[in-house]
Amino acid sequence: MSEQLTEQQQSEWVRTQFQKANEYLGSKGILPDQVLVKESRYLVPLVAIWRIKSQDRKEYWVLTGDLPSDHMPFSAATSPKEAIRAFSLHWQLKAQQILDTQQGDKTQLDFANLLIGRAQSLYELFNNEAMWQSSQSS
Repeated sequence: MSEQLTEQQQSEWVRTQFQKANEYLGSKGILPDQVLVKESRYLVPLVAIWRIKSQDRKEYWVLTGDLPSDHMPFSAATSPKEAIRAFSLHWQLKAQQILDTQQGDKTQLDFANLLIGRAQSLYELFNNEAMWQSSQSS
């Protein structure tokens, strides 16, 4: 298979990530109401950053893709790009907390190392201007 995804494969990937975002929010007790598509970004096939309004009218950034799904209040970042950086910084702090407190738990240490790697990847995405210029919002 070529490295370039077809338009249909890209659309399917975005649809799958949207379902992941909704399922993730549901698992956190947040009922999604509306996706603000113009403020969401899809860096296919790496990561999708969604701006989602919940049924209680709160807004969130939701991250899905080849990484752990996560969310934060919309107020934590002013744009999808800034949300990527905020998730990266948050994951670095969370990983450090795990490393500081879970010194014998292999599962937790493995998770901390996963967070560190994904946080570094997110920060590289944040700094990659070409990636943001080619990102799709529809």
